[in-house]
Amino acid sequence: MSADLAPHDFLRRFVSAADAAGFRVVQYGQADEFPLLVAENSPASPRLGIHLSAGIHGDEPAGSLALLTLMQQGWFDAGIAWHIFPLLNPTGMDSGTRENRAGLDLNRDYRHAAAEETRAHQNWLAHTRRRYDAALALHEDWESRGFYLYEVRESAEPDLGYAILQAVEPFLPIDRSPEIDGFPARDGLLRPHADASLATVEQWPEQLFLRQSHTALSLTFETPSAFPLPRRVLGHIVAVKTAVNRLLAPHIEDTFDI
Repeated sequence: MSADLAPHDFLRRFVSAADAAGFRVVQYGQADEFPLLVAENSPASPRLGIHLSAGIHGDEPAGSLALLTLMQQGWFDAGIAWHIFPLLNPTGMDSGTRENRAGLDLNRDYRHAAAEETRAHQNWLAHTRRRYDAALALHEDWESRGFYLYEVRESAEPDLGYAILQAVEPFLPIDRSPEIDGFPARDGLLRPHADASLATVEQWPEQLFLRQSHTALSLTFETPSAFPLPRRVLGHIVAVKTAVNRLLAPHIEDTFDI
């Protein structure tokens, strides 16, 4: 298992925190001995709908721990419709590997869906028929010099990505490499996969699938794994809060405190 996260204990703590925060926790699938869980709520007139996920790579614990911390803090606004997937790859987390126990990288599996975890996620989304205002995914990068993010969008606030990077920078350095993961980057912001190129991308990550079928805006946050875990967790928390604050701004005058 990951040195930082034991799946059974993590899921138990997440369910307890979600129950206390007024969420329903639904099992949408099974990965060997681990349940696949989503926390959801049902506001009558939601201001936003947000898909939030972490733990698709088993060696990236900071995102899952950030979601647990936010749930324990009671931060999730009851006026927003949330679908929160705290641990998409529990068998990978158990073995401390990027891939699941069968050796599949789930974040390259959303076009052909060879893994049970991927199929369960897609089937649940198809059943709910939900369109989201945004989908946020929390990741880590072992090779990165600092925090960066992917923004895949149809239309959104032009400065959204840079506002998130600016908010995170006091807590984590920004990776300002001109190229990251084979994509051109500018001051920590990557905008890959234009709609016209979707058919040419053979291995779809989760966020590209969500962008195609369930949202006009997907954001992927990447913290640098070489930094201490508490700083990586904090970086994700700041990124999530900033993104939601900016998305809420057209709907309400008050925003959350960070």
